[in-house]
Amino acid sequence: MDFLKIVQNYKDEMVTKLKELLQIPSVRNEQDATPEAPFGKEVKRSLDYTLQLGKELGFAVENVDNVAGHIEYGEGDEILGVLTHLDVVPVGEGWTYPPFSATEIDGKIYARGAIDDKGPTISVIYALKILKDLQVVPNKKVRIIIGTDEESGWGCVKKYFAKFPMPTIGFSPDANFPLIYGEKGILSLELSGNFESDLIKTFNAGLRLNVVPDYARAIITKDLEKEYQEFLNKNQLKGEFKKIDNGYEIIMHGISAHAMHPEKGKNAGIWLAKFLTQFDYNPQLSFLANSLDDTRFRTINLNFTDPEMGDLTFNVGIIEINENKIAYKLNLRYPINWDKQTFLTKLSQLAQNNKLELKVISDNNPHYVNPNDDLVKTLHSAYIKYTNDTETPLLTIGGGTYARALQKGVAFGIVFPGREDVVHQVDEYIIIDDLLVATAIYVQAIYDLVK
Repeated sequence: MDFLKIVQNYKDEMVTKLKELLQIPSVRNEQDATPEAPFGKEVKRSLDYTLQLGKELGFAVENVDNVAGHIEYGEGDEILGVLTHLDVVPVGEGWTYPPFSATEIDGKIYARGAIDDKGPTISVIYALKILKDLQVVPNKKVRIIIGTDEESGWGCVKKYFAKFPMPTIGFSPDANFPLIYGEKGILSLELSGNFESDLIKTFNAGLRLNVVPDYARAIITKDLEKEYQEFLNKNQLKGEFKKIDNGYEIIMHGISAHAMHPEKGKNAGIWLAKFLTQFDYNPQLSFLANSLDDTRFRTINLNFTDPEMGDLTFNVGIIEINENKIAYKLNLRYPINWDKQTFLTKLSQLAQNNKLELKVISDNNPHYVNPNDDLVKTLHSAYIKYTNDTETPLLTIGGGTYARALQKGVAFGIVFPGREDVVHQVDEYIIIDDLLVATAIYVQAIYDLVK
């Protein structure tokens, strides 16, 4: 059966529903959180919208504490889980179109969340609808499990699996095709200490650990406008400098990127630290500017590479200097076979040498499914059917998807080989034709796993 031809009949409806979902600004917001909306009102609104869509399409739906839910079709003791999320990272600066306008131009829909992960969410919901409309009766339950805290703390899936059983097998459409069978571990660290400076009053950069900061701001006591402009010109950077009531405001612009590929961004906080250390030496800030500026720990000889999963990488996601305290938070993506404890011992000693204390914030071990497993082979076969791509190898990545929440799950789409990587970046978009092909692949994959 050619599912792609069938998917074309649903195109207009899918695009309409996706645009409506994308227009909900579902960035986690503790400031408007309530007991009924633990991650913020807009995040809950996105969950309500999606579960209502599932109900309108004729599926059983479940809301779990207003932080997660599922859309279900089929019967049986076994469960096929498809894990997606509705929360999105902050928008950043410099969008061509308003980030929650869902603007359609030249076959693309531009919006925060278009590719991560609202487009994939609509795709798998309609994949399930197509099977239902074709009267395909699954031999196991298919549950599209929907989270709302994937970009922050994963509190949603923790609550979900406290109430519902773990799927037997599953996948998450939140990464790349052809398929990702291994994901690096994710380790978050904090380096902090007391801070004294005659120059710097405050310094802030970054909002999330998993995003390269594209904006940094400091309040300083000296007029360094001429020197700053020279620094910007020399390093081909953008920024502003102006006099304010309590000193001088200095702003640095960078380029955002996903923390799994920090080298694709330009860390505004690191660059601002590099400028400021020229005029007021401080060991903590100097360590940030000169030892944590390469994304691979090569500068301090703590780099590591695994043949299958690649490099140990890191992103300095948050920098804070306030009230004589300094803290910066690192997001590491580490491969299998890495000696974590030796690394932490050495980094802790280097931190102490620079008047900083190291603390582990969180740690999520690498996730791995044997590439010869039947689940992998079945999904890969569905991908090949609609792409004729037998050459692109299966992947491991530095990102962390909901696949690692499963005992046996992989990441499967939605970005096709050769496409621009716009996850967590300004002007995020999804190509409508890709959305349709991906939906056909998901229909085929679910059909093959439950027939």
